[in-house]
Amino acid sequence: MTHDDLMQKCIDKCLKCYQTCLGAAMGHCLETGGKHVAPDHFRLMMACAEICRTSAHFMLMKSEHHRHVCRECAEICLECAKDCEKIGGMQICVDACKHCAESCLKMAA
Repeated sequence: MTHDDLMQKCIDKCLKCYQTCLGAAMGHCLETGGKHVAPDHFRLMMACAEICRTSAHFMLMKSEHHRHVCRECAEICLECAKDCEKIGGMQICVDACKHCAESCLKMAA
């Protein structure tokens, strides 16, 4: 797999995670309430969605800074996956975050 192929795969995973986290926060979490809308959890989901979108953007621009952004994205995605797993009922987010983090770590290397 070429570097461009790896980057495209990472862009796809970042955009999927962005879509998943934002969709789950605005749909599932807001509708479920309780611990799903606790400020720390909700902010983390929004941060995760935004850093995923930003990482994809940096890669699409072919910015050399994508490595730094991808490293941060992986860190936030892993934190979000852990938090969503702890809250429960959010496996789709957990999976999207873990896949994105794994891909971003490769791009950060």
